[in-house]
Amino acid sequence: MPVSKTKTLLVNVARQLFAKQGLENTTMNDIALASGKGRRTLYTYFKNKDEIYFAVIETEMEYLSAKIAEVADKRMDLEEKLVEVIYVHLSSIKEAVLRNGNLRAEFFRNIWMVEKVRKHFDQREIDLFASILKEGVASGEFSVENIALVADVMHYCVKGLEVPYIYGRLGEGLNKTESRRIVKTLIHRSLKG
Repeated sequence: MPVSKTKTLLVNVARQLFAKQGLENTTMNDIALASGKGRRTLYTYFKNKDEIYFAVIETEMEYLSAKIAEVADKRMDLEEKLVEVIYVHLSSIKEAVLRNGNLRAEFFRNIWMVEKVRKHFDQREIDLFASILKEGVASGEFSVENIALVADVMHYCVKGLEVPYIYGRLGEGLNKTESRRIVKTLIHRSLKG
């Protein structure tokens, strides 16, 4: 197997074991055995379990970035694009957490490691919000005084909604259509100046 395929295999096996057994109950030896690779191969790619956990979270963030990039490439109404970015972000995070079973607890418990991995993802999302806002200002659709600040605020607001969204506490009792309408109204009122 080429180097990148071996590393990908190790990360996927580790993710499955972390999801099933939890981070604390999974050893590097468990990962080596389950992958069919030796401990030497595993240690060639990862110095310790924290490094492989970091790679698992990074893989999830790359998936999330790809989903948001798909929205960014769509030709659509700018307000609707902002709403779509928000919902794709929230649903992709929820999918990642649910897909990872027992890893879910570690995902929230080890917030500093997750934040370290998310740094690049967060910046790409802020840049995307800024790009959409600049396009809206240039076309006269949005009235935004400080694009960088508004992009930061939008990103951190969405990020702050992740946990309530994952646990189903966000917009309780609202269906998706009602929820999207309210979010679009909020965006419309805040960006039309």
